[in-house]
Amino acid sequence: MTDTLPQVLADLPNINAEAFRLIDPAAFAAPDDPGHPPRILALHGSLRERSYSRLVAEEAGRLLTAYGCEVKSFDPRDLPLPDAAGPDHPKVRELRDLAAWCEGMVWVSPERHGAMTGIMKAQIDWIPLSSGAVRPTQGKTLAVMQVSGGSQSFNAVNQLRVLGRWMRMVTIPNQSSVPKAFTEFDDAGRMKPSAFYDRIVDVCEELVKFTYLTRSRSPVLTDRYSERVETAEELSRRVNQRSI
Repeated sequence: MTDTLPQVLADLPNINAEAFRLIDPAAFAAPDDPGHPPRILALHGSLRERSYSRLVAEEAGRLLTAYGCEVKSFDPRDLPLPDAAGPDHPKVRELRDLAAWCEGMVWVSPERHGAMTGIMKAQIDWIPLSSGAVRPTQGKTLAVMQVSGGSQSFNAVNQLRVLGRWMRMVTIPNQSSVPKAFTEFDDAGRMKPSAFYDRIVDVCEELVKFTYLTRSRSPVLTDRYSERVETAEELSRRVNQRSI
């Protein structure tokens, strides 16, 4: 255990300090790694005052911070429905700026009627597939999680994986699904010790490792023959066709 570990874990009372391992960037990063803390954006899919998807996202944020990341969150409140406003809307601009800033994301959605929420989908829909010839999410890492009011399900995380693939993101293998989420948090909104909490720790640890592995290699990993045969002007014109 390092001298800094007790300080790192000060706000994580459920962590077993003997089992927790700080992540050594040198074990994962490319030689030209930018060196700054991994930049992670957390999105949640509910506007409820006691939103369990938000509480999971906040718990993940604490863990990612302990693993050495810089974490920012987006509050979907006041975000307009897709196409109901322009890209200059303040909340849309905020979300898009965060998507451009980050190197990885955490998406946490409730499962409602067997699917992710419209609030979750609206946030993803507002992130453009392309801005000019640049794809804001291409090659960035993604971790997916869900909360349920009933028994454990994986409908929302499966849908989020489809969206992550569509956004050309590197979606990590691990994931989290928290059933009966109302039983898993104390009155202060902190998650109780459980196997579900341990899985969230696993997901966050894996996300950090994959982000170190891929962030400086992303241009090489996403370099495609079909796009190299096009000029930048042709590519920009194709990917920015008018939406239907």
